[in-house]
Amino acid sequence: MIVVVTDDFALYHAAVAELRERGATFTTREPNADLPERAAVVISAPHDELSFRDEPVDHVTTTADAVRDGVEEALGGLRGGDGRTVVGVDPGEQPGIAVLSGDTVVAAYHVPLADAVDTVLAAIDDEPDALVRVGDGDRLRSARIVNELEDVPVELVDESGTTPTLGRGAGGKGMADVLAAVNIARMEGEPVETRTVEPTAGEIQRIKNESRDRSAGDLTVSEELAREVARGELTMAEAIAEQRDG
Repeated sequence: MIVVVTDDFALYHAAVAELRERGATFTTREPNADLPERAAVVISAPHDELSFRDEPVDHVTTTADAVRDGVEEALGGLRGGDGRTVVGVDPGEQPGIAVLSGDTVVAAYHVPLADAVDTVLAAIDDEPDALVRVGDGDRLRSARIVNELEDVPVELVDESGTTPTLGRGAGGKGMADVLAAVNIARMEGEPVETRTVEPTAGEIQRIKNESRDRSAGDLTVSEELAREVARGELTMAEAIAEQRDG
């Protein structure tokens, strides 16, 4: 169990909020109180005077501004601290993203494609040995994510069979995408630095149809603009604006 032990008002509230958001089991104590029997990790401020420094518990010091890193370190202590951070990405219009430390899922996201790479980079910040595994199912979006993850170890994973069947009440497509990302993170793939994909005629047509839908039937982007969107060189909004201005 994690125990928050601090006289620092800001740290106390920040740590409690972060732990609740993570769904972690924790409790709180005054610095001069005894620890509960199940205490495994203590979170405190650097300046806190603690009465149990010699007890066999892990001790994490942090501040309110750095509470996310402090809580992650504390959770790592519960997990044994030796799990590599691996991020799985299920590409799509709204990719599912799962962050694993060892076998434990520590964070999950379902974000627009434009935010996917920034989300991954934020998740592996200060994790020098982190690995990103990207599913290969959505060729164009997968290639866009791989190519934007510069200077990051990336593996391309065969995502066949990674999307689970959801039973009644288990949530919608977002849940399926996140669970697929968890499965992708747990599968070995082929190391890649870039992925070159030439869009097919069907993929080009799909982008042209989407541009017409997004512009309420006002216009359809050209084949060349659609090809640039497919390669990740333009966003759909940029292609529509160029078509309109042209």
